[in-house]
Amino acid sequence: MKSTIWLSYDLGVNGDYEGMYSWLDNHGAKECGSSTAFLKYHHNDDLLEALKVELSDAVTLNRRSRIYVIFTDNGHIKGRYLVGKRKASPWSGFGSEIEQEDDQDQ
Repeated sequence: MKSTIWLSYDLGVNGDYEGMYSWLDNHGAKECGSSTAFLKYHHNDDLLEALKVELSDAVTLNRRSRIYVIFTDNGHIKGRYLVGKRKASPWSGFGSEIEQEDDQDQ
């Protein structure tokens, strides 16, 4: 099977970027901005499980490592963390949304 995927990776300051870059290069990945890649991934079984196993073998991961994959499933675009989890957004609080309060007589 062949699946089209995008990978977003954050391996931390001392992460195994050499291992990740080697894996991406071996799979003919295209650069899509800082720490994001596009590729056609060949697999036999479940996409996410195969990808997680192969990346875990190729890249030294630690508790700070995060890898997010975007893929299609039955015509729907989906995303999921293979490694790690979502953290607070660095842009949180920068928006112009103003909290409304009701004024009342005291």
